[in-house]
Amino acid sequence: MKSFTDLVNQRQSTRKYQSAGVPREIIDQCIEASRLAPSASNSQPWKFIVVDDQKLVPQVAGNTWDPVIRFNKFTENAPAFIVITLEPAKTITKIGKTVKQKEWPLIDIGIAAEHFCLKATDLGLGTCMLGWYNEKKIKKLLNIPKKREIALLISIGYPPEDYPIREKNRKSFDEITTYNTYSIK
Repeated sequence: MKSFTDLVNQRQSTRKYQSAGVPREIIDQCIEASRLAPSASNSQPWKFIVVDDQKLVPQVAGNTWDPVIRFNKFTENAPAFIVITLEPAKTITKIGKTVKQKEWPLIDIGIAAEHFCLKATDLGLGTCMLGWYNEKKIKKLLNIPKKREIALLISIGYPPEDYPIREKNRKSFDEITTYNTYSIK
């Protein structure tokens, strides 16, 4: 078992996959990690749709890029996708959202999605969270009700064996951290 720090360092956006599919039992383990994620008022405002049907996968992939916006074209080689829908939150969470003007359900989905991706990394898989997609077409493909919103897509698969773990390009610790007061450095 990898340490948490190792998982955080190894987790990255994978944009190339082997053609091998991912067994549902493995995907289920990732969803179980997401299921255990915390959420505001324990609302759990998510539903995970596993797209692994080889007739549907290319259709979903084709709706994550277009001739002008091509940065998600790599999804053509993804063997599966996870589509996360935004589900109704508990009344107390809705009240808190209105009063505090915070999108708690979207924050919750971000936490659950990262749990998913960290578990996938632990199991030797690669993932990439996708925010660019044709929501209307994907909703139609997957029979998602009009009243539901797609919050996030995740491509998932086994990266090539020689896929490099890239050095993380992040702001320095000092640039993002202050103690007891806000300050610009």
